[in-house]
Amino acid sequence: MAEKLSFEQSLARLDEIVRHLEKGDLPLSESISLFEEGTGLLSSCSAMLEEAEQKVVKLRKGPDRVPEELPFVDED
Repeated sequence: MAEKLSFEQSLARLDEIVRHLEKGDLPLSESISLFEEGTGLLSSCSAMLEEAEQKVVKLRKGPDRVPEELPFVDED
């Protein structure tokens, strides 16, 4: 089983795959293989970002002036 890549490693590999595919000089079978790897990396990165977003908390001062944690809410 392959070692799980960090977010940064996944992005670097995804960037490398995009550069190879943009050149357009690979055989079709290799292009398809790289595309499949890239979609897997994209899915993995999206999951890691979702997990990180869920861990983010917003801090504010409570009524007693002590910081309190609130769940992260996307304001977009």
